[in-house]
Amino acid sequence: MTDSLHEQGAAAPVLDPSFSTEIVADGRADAPEAVLAHDVAAEPAAPEGPHPFAKLGLAPELVAAVRDLGYIEPTAVQTKAIPMAMPGNEEQDASAAGFVDLMVSSQTGSGKTAAFLLPVLHTLLLQQQREEEEAKAEHARLAAEAAARGEAPPKKPRRVNPTQSRNFKAAVPGALVLCPTRELAQQVAHDAIELVRHCRGLRIANVVGGMPYQLQIARLQNANLVVATPGRLLDLQRSMQIKLDQVRFLVVDEADRMLDLGFADDLAEINQLTIQRQQTMMFSATFAPRIQQLAARVMREPRKVQIDSPQQKHANIRQVLHWADHASHKRALLDHWLRDPAIQQAVVFASTQIECDGLANDLQQAGFSAVALHGALSQGLRNRRLMALRNGQVQILVATDVAARGIDVPTISHVFNFGLPMKAEDYTHRIGRTGRAGRDGIAVTFAEFRDQRRIFDIEAFTKQQFQPEVIEGMEPTRRAPTAQPPRGGAGRGR
Repeated sequence: MTDSLHEQGAAAPVLDPSFSTEIVADGRADAPEAVLAHDVAAEPAAPEGPHPFAKLGLAPELVAAVRDLGYIEPTAVQTKAIPMAMPGNEEQDASAAGFVDLMVSSQTGSGKTAAFLLPVLHTLLLQQQREEEEAKAEHARLAAEAAARGEAPPKKPRRVNPTQSRNFKAAVPGALVLCPTRELAQQVAHDAIELVRHCRGLRIANVVGGMPYQLQIARLQNANLVVATPGRLLDLQRSMQIKLDQVRFLVVDEADRMLDLGFADDLAEINQLTIQRQQTMMFSATFAPRIQQLAARVMREPRKVQIDSPQQKHANIRQVLHWADHASHKRALLDHWLRDPAIQQAVVFASTQIECDGLANDLQQAGFSAVALHGALSQGLRNRRLMALRNGQVQILVATDVAARGIDVPTISHVFNFGLPMKAEDYTHRIGRTGRAGRDGIAVTFAEFRDQRRIFDIEAFTKQQFQPEVIEGMEPTRRAPTAQPPRGGAGRGR
């Protein structure tokens, strides 16, 4: 997922991704400087019409941020979902204050993150402006009454430091985005900060596990939008550090992964805590039956938006399969590929944490700039290694599936499946780490002959058949299987 802002437009820039695990931005000083996607032409440009994102009905501040980020045209999922997610369009009825619940399915790299962030931020911005106008009108009324009595006008309340204990109040965000992994939550929060750079006073907070509570509690103060993983969010709610009864917009990102990781009970609890919300949006790779069941419990007659499916081919990603005789053969094939000078940066996926650490150490010993990333590492170390990857200080990231969603580095040119994914659907999320921002990518899978069943499962899920390739001098000694064996039958019984 994840589908971040860098996934749009071939000329999308690599922005400075420096951000902490707990992210707060108010749209003024905290957001980084804009980086233009291309140099400004020397000769004056012709007058431009409305920006394509403005045609979606978005606030001018958000359109300005999108323009600064260098994005020209909204993607298909954004064109369809954004207008439906905003209040008052012709497809909506008057129930639930003009909002409808949405179930959105679109493949990795299609821009789903902006598809839910932009309408939520737009509505929060309108609410903030309305509250400011009401506050000004109330102050003007009180001033007029005071003047009629011959008294001095009332003073505006002084601004206090919310980080001081005497000024502490539990956070009451208006919007909540739930993500299954810390890395994805960080990426979504970072994208939200990029989008509120022109929105004065709109604040974003990121809540994930593995970080000090006190720092996160301080960063939560006055947050309008909270991006969180369910576990840490509920910990803070139970300790009365955050109240969720004022949440009006709930987004569940990567709902299928949420259920895979066992968050069903947490989602049910959060559903009850935010029961007064006006809108729920759920983003998932598929509309599988379990996702339909979850939607039935937490949504009101949701509208479905399915732009494409995981089975549709990644047109800009070349997919390669190499059959190997054994683990050492796989390791030799990987080493051959990694010495290709065309590789900018790469992600090598391992099946287990032990395999991940061992492979990263082997690559370091072989002279590669490589680091490991998996769930057993501390959050601080995971942050530093991801930052090193984003800054170009590391060429190869060796990761488990914890990194399959939430990594958005446009310069990742190759993805290697050294260990096969446990679930066939995770294959599409893995290879979606390359070919981002309109670039071309290569996804290489290494499989031993004992893994042929899992390869067939991936082919069945993606509805695409691998065309095995060989490297001269490194051919497997066994003949590669060419067709999926029949399931069941007498042969299976024997």
